[in-house]
Amino acid sequence: MSITETEALSAADELPAPRPVATQLSGADRLFRGGAKAVGLSTLVVLVLIGVFLLIKGYPAFRSQGVGFLTNTGFQTQPTAHGPPVFGVRIALIGTVMVALIALVVALPISLGSALFISEYAPAWVKSPATALVDLLAAVPSVIYGLWGFVFLSGHMTGLARWLSVHLAFIPVFHTTTPLYTSSQFIAGTVVGFMIVPIITSIAREVFSLAPLAEREAAMALGASRATVIRRVVLPFGRGGLVGAVMLGLGRAMGETIAVAIILSLSFTNPFHILQVGGSTIASLIAIRAESGGSLGLAALMAAGLVLFLFTLLVNVAASWIVNRSRSAAAVEL
Repeated sequence: MSITETEALSAADELPAPRPVATQLSGADRLFRGGAKAVGLSTLVVLVLIGVFLLIKGYPAFRSQGVGFLTNTGFQTQPTAHGPPVFGVRIALIGTVMVALIALVVALPISLGSALFISEYAPAWVKSPATALVDLLAAVPSVIYGLWGFVFLSGHMTGLARWLSVHLAFIPVFHTTTPLYTSSQFIAGTVVGFMIVPIITSIAREVFSLAPLAEREAAMALGASRATVIRRVVLPFGRGGLVGAVMLGLGRAMGETIAVAIILSLSFTNPFHILQVGGSTIASLIAIRAESGGSLGLAALMAAGLVLFLFTLLVNVAASWIVNRSRSAAAVEL
């Protein structure tokens, strides 16, 4: 005996309406929720206060130079016989970006390969020590990396820099105007790249290890090789986390101070010539000029810090937007 459509609708109308379920929070739950909200808001408040502090302290520099603070190439904060102070962060800002990009070029292949090896290929007796070693490298002070780069790596990279300058000079970034290749952005970026390898590797390894086991087994059941599983399952699933790890490493590279200050000879030459001696980043500029230039010089450094603060914040916002748009798990294709 079949039920007609009218009878089915009548039976549906006779069903009782669903009752709303109200969750009664206990005092401990309300206390925990309020505490978590307060901590989250305090982070935002501290962030805003840092920006306001830098803006107030750096305002004399903005008032002195105006828009020129972002376009001037020198950093002379004391009046001279030739005229009033002229300073800006254009060279230092471009140098910051160049060093950070060099660091990413160095770190990304090493980090990606290390993370995939630890999560996918390493046997159990290697995985735990390798994970601990990567985490330990992230705790090495930056001054150690800087001294290692200045004493050891700089002398061994001058040959590579000379070869790049001779054979690839038609590429603008490899063109040099001096025969000196030590204390360059190329060497500083390489050292910073080694510094951010543990950060990117640790996060990427954790993300890759969370790839769903069902998708892995389904791909293997269809005859996929280990490399195919990594390419079709692991990497698409971890795309958002990998982007976040890279952006976190980029932010770390842009803010590196001591290692860059040790290696890089502070100068305001063309920042696009990464192989020749000299260069500048905002962080190293602040560290080296911290106690010089008088009150206007201190205001200029505060203003430079504000520029770096806003630029790093912009990079993090862009990274968050990319991660939120990435639908890693939905992109898995067998």
